[in-house]
This record gives sequence, C-alpha cells and structure tokens, in this order.
Amino acid sequence: MWIVAGFVVAAGGGALAWVDLESADKIASVVGGVCGALGLALSAYGLLKAGRLSLESSAAPQIDPAGTGNVISGSAVSGSAAQAGSVEGPVVIGERNIVGTQVVVPPVVVPEMEVVAAVPGLGRVPAGQRVFVGRSEELRRLDAVVARTGRAVVVAVHGLGGIGKSTLVARFAEVHETRFSLVWWMIADSPAAMDAGLAELAAAVAPQTAELPSEQRTELGVRWLATHTGWLLVLDNLSAPKDAAKLLARVRTGTVVITSRHSVGWHTLAEPVALDVLSPDEAIDLMTRIIHAAQPSADLTGMDRLCAELGRLPLAVEQAAAYIAQTRITPKAYLDLLARSPARMYTATAEGTDAQRTMAMVWHVTLECLTDTPAAGQLLRQMAWYAPDGIPRNRLAGGITEPELSEALGRLAAYSMITLTTDTVAVHRLVQAVTRAPDPIDPHRQPADIATARDRTTTSLTAALAGLHPENPADWPIYRMVLFHVRALLEHTTPHCDTTQTSRLLNELGGYLEGQGDAVTAVAYYTRATDTCHRLNGPDHADTLTARSNLAGAYESLGDLGRAIPLYEAILADEVRVLGADDPDTLTARSNLAGAYESLGDLGRAIPLYEATIADRERVLGPDHLNTLESRSNLASAYRAAGDLGRAILMHEAIVADCERVLGLDHLETLTSRNNLACAYRSVRDLGRAIPLYEATLAYQVRVLGLNHRHTLITRSNLACAYESAGDLRRAIPLYEAILADEVRLLGPNHPDTLISRNNLASAYQSAGDLGRAIPLYQATHTDCERVLGPDHPTTKVVRRNTETARGS
Repeated sequence: MWIVAGFVVAAGGGALAWVDLESADKIASVVGGVCGALGLALSAYGLLKAGRLSLESSAAPQIDPAGTGNVISGSAVSGSAAQAGSVEGPVVIGERNIVGTQVVVPPVVVPEMEVVAAVPGLGRVPAGQRVFVGRSEELRRLDAVVARTGRAVVVAVHGLGGIGKSTLVARFAEVHETRFSLVWWMIADSPAAMDAGLAELAAAVAPQTAELPSEQRTELGVRWLATHTGWLLVLDNLSAPKDAAKLLARVRTGTVVITSRHSVGWHTLAEPVALDVLSPDEAIDLMTRIIHAAQPSADLTGMDRLCAELGRLPLAVEQAAAYIAQTRITPKAYLDLLARSPARMYTATAEGTDAQRTMAMVWHVTLECLTDTPAAGQLLRQMAWYAPDGIPRNRLAGGITEPELSEALGRLAAYSMITLTTDTVAVHRLVQAVTRAPDPIDPHRQPADIATARDRTTTSLTAALAGLHPENPADWPIYRMVLFHVRALLEHTTPHCDTTQTSRLLNELGGYLEGQGDAVTAVAYYTRATDTCHRLNGPDHADTLTARSNLAGAYESLGDLGRAIPLYEAILADEVRVLGADDPDTLTARSNLAGAYESLGDLGRAIPLYEATIADRERVLGPDHLNTLESRSNLASAYRAAGDLGRAILMHEAIVADCERVLGLDHLETLTSRNNLACAYRSVRDLGRAIPLYEATLAYQVRVLGLNHRHTLITRSNLACAYESAGDLRRAIPLYEAILADEVRLLGPNHPDTLISRNNLASAYQSAGDLGRAIPLYQATHTDCERVLGPDHPTTKVVRRNTETARGS
C-alpha cells in the first residue's frame, strides 16, 4: 500500500475509507517505521548490487537522458566512481538508477606534475625498423641541430609520404636513447590525436591521473613537459606547422622533433632538416637486405633498374622488396608486373604488412587533404605526363586561371607533392606513376580524368611550338624543353591513345630532330604521326599525306634512299589522284622526288623532273613565287652536279638577281642562293669570285641569322674549303677548327654536319702535311660515321676513301 497524508489507499479493494486522525497517526507511525527500516536495507543492498553489476554488465542503462544528471560508466574504472563532488538528479551506476537529490563521490587527488619525475625506462617509441640503411648524413644533421638549439624540427622538403621521415626519427631516438630522460612518440595528424597523446603522457608519468577526464589529462601532460627537461617529444606526421604552435608556445624545454609532409611555414617555430630519397647504393642495399632475409639465394636480376624506376623512395623499395620476397619472383619480373598492372602493384602488399602503408594509399591521404582545392588534383594529373623535372609553370594552365593556378601549386608544394620554383615544377617520378595509373574506386585517379590530363598536356606542349621554326637557333631552347617532356609523354602512352594534337606535335619535333642530325628518332616520330593521321583521318587526308612526306624526307636524311624513293613516288601518285597535278602540294612532292633522285646520283631522272616542276610552278604560281625560285635553284645545283657548270653558273646568277629583287638582300632564300653561286664559282676554280662572295654572304648571315645558325655554319665551312683550295691553310685550318667546336657545341658530336666538318679538318691537316693529326682524325670520324650513319651512307663512303688515301701517303 502507499501512505498518503490524511487517507489510505488500499491496493486490494479499491475503496476509499476515512478513519479518525488518532488511529491514522498510530498506523502511520508503525508502518512508517517498518518501511523506513526496510528502505535503508534495500538501499544498501542496491548500492552493493549496482557496484557488482557495473563490472559484469556492458549493456547501457535504459534511462531517459533528460532526467539524468550524470552517467558514470562502470567498466572503465573499477571499485569507485570517477566523478567527484555533488550531483543533482538521478545518477546511474552500472545498471541501477538510484533516485535521490545528492550523491557525493570521493575526489581523485590531482598530483603536482612539477614534482613528478620520469620513471627510468618509461617511454613510447614505435618498434625500430628491422632493416635500416644509410641516412648517416641526415642523422648527423639532425643531431647537430638538436645539439645546437635544444629543439629541432624535421621537415622533409622533398618529404612526400613514404620518404622515411618517421623511420629516420625513430632511428635517431633509438641511437640517442640514453641522452633523454623520457622519449614520447605521439601521432600528430590532428588536434584530437595530439590531445590524446598528451593525455596518455600524463597517465604514463602519473598513473593516478588515468581516472581524470581527458581534457584535464591533456593539460597535465603539457604541464609536465613545460616543467621538466631532458625529454624528447616526437610529433609524428603533423599536418601543418600551425597545429603545433600552441603547444610549442607553452613548452620551452626539452627537445621536440616533428615529422611532416608540410614543407613550408617552419621559420617561426623551428629549424627544418630536409630529407630526400635514398642514394642509388642505399636503395639497392635496402632491397637486398629485405629480400635476402627471406630468401638468401634470391635472384636479384634487374634490382638496380627497379630501384631507379621506384625513384629510390624508401616506402616503395620496401613494398616492392617484401612482395618479391613473398612471391619468390625477381626484381625484373616485378618491373614487368609494374608495367602491365601499375594500379594493382602500387597497392599490392606482402602478407603481414600494413595495407594502408602503400604508395597509392599514402598519397591518397594527402590528396584528401587537398579536396578543397580541386585544381590541385587536376594539375597533379597533368604533371604526371611530363618529365619529373623542369616542368614549365606557364604550360600548366589547362583552363585554370590565376590566382587559382599559383594557389593550387603552392598547396601541392606545401604538402611536399611537388617542388616549386619561380618558373618550373618538379614531381617525384613515383608520384607521377601512381597518378597516371587509373583506379575506378579512387576519386583522384578516375580513368576519364587521367585521359583528359594527358590530352591537355599534349595540347599544351604543341602550343608551345606555335610560330617557331626548327632551323632558328633562337627557338632551339624551347624545342629542347618540349622534346624533353614529349619523350616522357610518349614513354607512358601507346599510339592508340594519340590524338590529332599528338600527330602535330610529333611532326613538329621530327623536323627539329632531323635538323639536329637525329634522323633515327625523326623517323620514329614521323612514323607514329603517320599512323595516327591514317587511323584518325584516313589515307587521303592532307595531314596524312604531309606526315608521309616528312617520313620520306627523314629516310633521305638517314641515307636510306631505298625506302625514301618508293615512298616519295607513292605520295606523288596519291597527291595527283587526291589533289590534282597542279596543286601546290603535288608540285612540292614532285620536287622532293627529284631531290631524292639527285641524292641517289640518278641525274637522268632528277633533271627532267626538276625542269617539269619549274615549268608547272611558273604556270601555276608565277615566276617570282618562292617555291618557283627554290625549284630553279635546285635545278641549277643538279646541272652543276652533272658537270654542266656553264649553265649552272648562269642560272645561279639569275636566281641571285631575282631573289634580291623579289625577296630582298636579307631573305634566307637570297642568302642561300648567293652561297650556291659561290659554290659554283669554286667548282670552276674561280676562287677570285668565290671567296669574296662567301665572305660577303657570311657577313650578311651573321648579321641576319646569327653566328650559330645552321646556314651560317654551312657558309663558314664552304669559305674554309675555299681557303684550302686557294692554298691558304693559315686561314683555313683555324676556321675549320672553330666551326667544328661550334658544331659540337650546338649540334653534338654525332650530327652529320659535325662529321663532315671533322672530315674537312682532317683533309686540311693532310694538305698541310700533318698526317700525325690527319690520320687519327680520319679514323675516328670513319668509325663514328659507320656507327651513326651506317656503312653505306654517302658521307661514310667519302670518309672511308679519304682515310685509305691518307694511310697510303
């Protein structure tokens, strides 16, 4: 029953009965006393039972949160509640809800952290690397900084994930363990992680604080650091310098070492120590030790190439070595797998290793931090198709405008994904490789996005050559830059991915390479361009016909007339069929075929074809058109080659006059025609007219084209030959030597023009009677001609005859 003032409610009958007050008082006194005693007993039993159940039961108590003053979990702390003071309202202990107005729990005694000493041997450091190689210089630098400042910060300037920052610091802590009273390692990739690490530090040095709230323990951890010396605190994988600023402002003692992918912003906090990739020998040593630990007799064929392909990044080397050791394959086989299935291999791990510590996953984490800068991912995908170094910033826009472009590059640099200068960008080759590998489940490596980045890169590099000419030395630096990056682009693409922009780019670079004497690579580029044009546009498209013509010209430069002439003939037939006999491109094809016949020495076919081409060009284009003037010059040279010097000289003289009248004195074709006329004079031994004309032409060329232009070099060489023919070796030999030095510098030692100059210099030495210098130079030139041009090239044959003649002298 319930006792209610003034009346009694009986549970059984449901009737309400009034009694006199005296009787009610007596009844209430008796019942109240019994109930009071019984209540005290039940309360005591409930408290004891609740304490036991709180340890035995893990189920959460089903209490309305709105009516609960505090909830004390029973499983974290045994024997006592971890909340001190008065609590209003219901209190839940374990599974019992005790209704009352106030519960007093004994308080935890907070120690004075200033007097809590570090327990000997106490500390927390990750397990050391089973295999640690090299890094002696980095360890020395870190030690020097720590010794000098008392606090050091390790920031890897090239410190993208996986470069070994944590491994280096763990090694430092291991080597110098006795120097510090306490070594405490904290994950610092978020403020919450840092707070947790400091709270755990407090509980480690003062175990009684373990029952305090985490915020209070964090504060105690900071207080302990601030009031003690001789300790080493490692903040591992700090996201940004600002995340440590508050802690470092309070903690001024001991040594703090920070590892971070962030490469900037440390100047106000600490002194950075940069960390780079392993040296070639260190990378090989690391891979060898890991593989041999599991398989002492393993075949390590291809290990040096694999380490180079991995960019000597420690994480990548470890990942590959562990996989090789487990699967019992060779480094060469791993390389093959990497080429065939890059996306899979960049995430593949050996049994027992951390699946989150793979190349792909480590950089995925970084890119997740950059999702608020979408342009960063777009730029990284573009840069993945360039060569790793020297990426020009001004070629990276791809629809991204300033200041978004600079800000995105800055953030990538801040996270050590790239190295940034005022004009260029560098990216680790393995970051590029992973970024290029499509992965449908990775939002940063979607196949369509990667293909778009590849095509943007191709378009950007093509645009860089707009308006340039492969024969202009002033344009060569840009050609060299583009070629450097195109080689990387082609290495990582297949022809079926090529676009119209790709074929244009290859045609442009083919012309440059041909002019630089690398006809072999020019043939490869023209061939790929031709195949792409044929696939995209068909055999009769203008771009396809142009690419085929360029390919034929490269074969001719290579001296492979057996392939050049049939191709020229086929092109001419196709252009007559598609464009018509009088189309300017058809007339050019006829001129090219005539030139190939002349190179073959078949003047019987060359001269009539030249003559017919001139007639048609004069009719279609006019007598003063540049192409018409070029055809007349070609025919005059063919007459000279046929020995018809009288007709050749008259034609050359007329061409010079017409070029000066139509094109002007400084036009390239005018200068070329004057050089050809001087050659004709020299052919008839009229050196009195040849030498002055060479000298005057050379002066024009130096002024208009520059000393290093290829046409200028040719005229200088012809002038030296004229001096030699005149017996003026005092001027001929120094000029030959200067030309050879310039050609080696500008064109390289294996360029066909350079090889000809070496032959000419050897001839001058021979003319001077200096066989001691002539014969060795002839022999070396002949060897290089056979290697570069082949044994049947016309230049090789000439040098071979000259060598034999000099030996017989």
